[in-house]
Amino acid sequence: MSTPPSGPVPEPTPAVATGDRRFFGHPLGLMTLFTTELWERFSYYGMRAILVFYLTDTIANGGLGLDQTLGEALVSIYGTAVYLLSVVGGWLADRVIGARRSMLYGGVIIAAGHVCLAVPAAGFSYLGIVLVALGTGLLKPNVSSMVGALYDREDPKRESAFSIFYMGINIGSFFSPIIVGAVRAVWGYHAGFSVAAVGMAAALVFFVLGRRNLGGAGDDVPNPVRPGERTAVARTFAIILAAVGVVYLIARLVSGEWGVHALIDTLSYIAFLAPVAFFVVMYRSPRVTDAERPRLIAYIPLFVAAMLFFMIFEQAATTLATFAADRTSREVLGLTVRPEFFQSINPASIIILAPVFAWLWLRTRDRPPTPYKFAIGLALAATSFLVLAGASAAAGDGLTPGWVLAAVYVIQTLGELCLSPVGLAATTLLAPRAFQGQAMALWFLAPAAGQAITAQLVQATDGVSDTAYFGGIGLVALAFAAVLALLGPWVTRQVRLADRLEGVRTAGQ
Repeated sequence: MSTPPSGPVPEPTPAVATGDRRFFGHPLGLMTLFTTELWERFSYYGMRAILVFYLTDTIANGGLGLDQTLGEALVSIYGTAVYLLSVVGGWLADRVIGARRSMLYGGVIIAAGHVCLAVPAAGFSYLGIVLVALGTGLLKPNVSSMVGALYDREDPKRESAFSIFYMGINIGSFFSPIIVGAVRAVWGYHAGFSVAAVGMAAALVFFVLGRRNLGGAGDDVPNPVRPGERTAVARTFAIILAAVGVVYLIARLVSGEWGVHALIDTLSYIAFLAPVAFFVVMYRSPRVTDAERPRLIAYIPLFVAAMLFFMIFEQAATTLATFAADRTSREVLGLTVRPEFFQSINPASIIILAPVFAWLWLRTRDRPPTPYKFAIGLALAATSFLVLAGASAAAGDGLTPGWVLAAVYVIQTLGELCLSPVGLAATTLLAPRAFQGQAMALWFLAPAAGQAITAQLVQATDGVSDTAYFGGIGLVALAFAAVLALLGPWVTRQVRLADRLEGVRTAGQ
């Protein structure tokens, strides 16, 4: 989420290769994208930091009065929607409107969503959540591609450019929960959402005014829909919309209502079905060679590990947020910190620890191999929940010390640094060549499905103690991490088999 991918990022053909080096030795276009993404992430994480509190707080306190379980499920499925819509946003940028316009339209929609959330009315709140999800889906998958478009592929400054860019993400992510939480405490939820709206407005201003610095990056449509394809594309979208309608009807039958429960189930089913469909289509595609299929099979356990990791990691804004508010002692040096404060620990840890991990992988020559990095990352995420379960059991009916929850976030950050940076690299490495352009979409489906699992889990375990909830999830995830570690040699053999079938000699991993 917050860390840069260590491998190739799917992007349009690089459009800028100039002598402009006025921003820390980089083009001014990087400054435009750096500031745009800083403020966009400020708005996104600021809104997310208080969303579950707003949904579940009493109407008298300015909230919507939802049951805590339903509120947590709704925030989780909101995260699922963001990642599912990111797949659509990436496709629209690649084939219809280009990355720059996709970012611009997405930013306008996000800003409109935050403005709606600032209006004290339930209808506007739900509309705002939908708009922020839609806008983020348009914007999120295209920012990184525009950074890459500023450089030739052989430019040695590309890697440092992404490091600077992702520092902007974490700066925005760090300050927003603190500032939005403080505003919420004094003036209420809608004032907090107004701060997020201001952040998104700032992002749009920097993006629009800085367009001249981008040198045309993101203006082109890399693979435009040709006139002869329009009928087939329209038919495909019609089939997808019809399938979504059918899934909704099924969800309605299961839930027994037409409301928010059916919507949560619908998006959950789609998030579960999408990666399955993706793998089946790729495996059976005539454009995929027999040599590439072993790599695709080898990627499946890695995808499942990523899905389980994000199931745990993305609970920062749901179960961990409510745990911070209700079950955690928040006294620090005689002062009481807001529960939103804990959501700033992850980006702060990234800023501190990311250079350490970059040095570590360099010293170890990027070892251990990818499957073991995934296993370590998932095991650390599982450990964080086991630590929280143990602390909850020790506290009983009392409050857990604040340092415990802080440690949970730090442990999860260590796991993120093991798994997330190599995730996209592994995806682009193992995906068939005919589907390389869709590798980002495949990676986005892991956090989408992971948060869908959370949306179902929090409802299925309603009434279960924190100790049982966090402990159960931690044990299951730890067990799968052990299985993945055991599967490591098999994954490596499958990749080497594919290389041999293609006549490629492998070295190292």
